[in-house]
Amino acid sequence: MSEQRIELGLTAAAPAGGGCGEACGCGHAAAASAAAAATATDELRVEGMTCEHCVRAVTEELSSLAGVDVVDIALQAGGTSMVRITRTEDVTDDDLAAAIDEAGYSLAP
Repeated sequence: MSEQRIELGLTAAAPAGGGCGEACGCGHAAAASAAAAATATDELRVEGMTCEHCVRAVTEELSSLAGVDVVDIALQAGGTSMVRITRTEDVTDDDLAAAIDEAGYSLAP
């Protein structure tokens, strides 16, 4: 019986943290590392929210913007609520203000 050797062309080992790495070509590791590298967080102060319905309205409008991944709101009923946005793409201040306005609220000065 003769030995047959198959060259796979792999040049990189699996990363120390686990996963398949970029060498396999599946893209999982590349996509995860790109998303982690490009994540940014913005904090906005929004006036006029009084209840969970308000929170849902603002969350829905902000989440509809391209690049916005997570919206977290610390409701201060009748006061100024803190809105934290985690994003993977640039979102303009005008786009954020328009989304808040569309939900029926305004950015605090």
